[in-house]
Amino acid sequence: MARMVQCKKLNKEAEGMDRPPYPGDVGKEIYLHISKEAWQLWIKQQTILINEYRLSAIDPKAQTMLMQEMKKFLFSDAEYLMPGAYTPE
Repeated sequence: MARMVQCKKLNKEAEGMDRPPYPGDVGKEIYLHISKEAWQLWIKQQTILINEYRLSAIDPKAQTMLMQEMKKFLFSDAEYLMPGAYTPE
């Protein structure tokens, strides 16, 4: 039976992840409160940010920016960053 969570992003009960997708306390918080579906939405958003802003995953500034945007995207009602030049498919 799948583990269910009350997803903070989707505001509904949904299937949770099998393990924390991120290290540390942030990963634990995501594991406890974010569904697989919401995590996949973040992965798509993260890919857009990396591509549009040409971010390097090994750049500490890019890592910090992505962490901040991930927290906003998953846990708050605050506006998250959407590249100005980006147009959805």
